[in-house]
Parts: sequence; structure tokens; C-alpha cells
Amino acid sequence: MREAAQARGLDIEIRERPAAGSLFEAAELLGIPASGIVKTLVVKRSDDTFLFALVPGGRSISWPKLRALVGVNKLRLPEPELALAATGYERGTIVPIGSTTDWPVYADASIVGQRIAMGAGTHGFSLFVEADDLIAAYGATVADISLPEER
Repeated sequence: MREAAQARGLDIEIRERPAAGSLFEAAELLGIPASGIVKTLVVKRSDDTFLFALVPGGRSISWPKLRALVGVNKLRLPEPELALAATGYERGTIVPIGSTTDWPVYADASIVGQRIAMGAGTHGFSLFVEADDLIAAYGATVADISLPEER
């Protein structure tokens, strides 16, 4: 993880944290708002390729917006074992940094300008990075791709 970040010129901080039962619990443990945690969602295309969608906590993917942006009419979340095979990371720990394949990255516009926490590739850890640096390092497409989550 650190080597992959360094190779892309990213300055990351990895913090150990107690196990969390939810994104909201993880945010509380880290002392940040839920929106400060960005979920990296692996999305499967119909041609069996994948992409990463970066969506802030408390929000969910807007499937119509993401499909329009990607230019396809079918996208879905893969089964956990497919996500692991596509990235090398288990669900809940996925991050573009150090993924076994450099899938395209789509970032929700609301994370621009923020220092964000993300999965760190293993349970019990969080990775902090400047969203703008991550977006630049991965040539991410930035757009409005999320909806407020209903709680």
C-alpha cells in the first residue's frame, strides 16, 4: 500500500482503529463526520471489466448518473469474491491504491478539496489522503455520481 502510494506521489497516513460495525461507527471512532469517509465501491460492467466509484459516507451511488457518465446501460455491484478477485482487497477495505488492477476511477464531486479517510486494504485500519491528490494521481473522472442515503 505505502509503496503503491509512493509510486504515484501520494502522501498517505494509515491509522489503526478498532473494528467498526458501520461506516457511521467508523467515523465516530476516527473523530470525523461520516461524509469524511469515502467508500471505494467496485462496480462491474457488462463486459466483465470494473471501475471504482468513490462515494462519501452517508451517500450512495446514483446508478442513472453513473451509467450516463460511463456511457453504458448496465452496471452492478459484484459479488464479494468477484470484488476481491478484481482488486485484491476484501469488501470494506477496498481502495484504488495498490489494487491488483488499475481500474478507472470515478469520484463524486463532493469530495473535491477534502482530506478523506478510506479503506486501507486490511480490516482495522483507515487511510487518510487529500482527495485532490488521489484524483490527480489516478486521473479520476470527477462528477456528481451520488445521492443522499436514507437513514
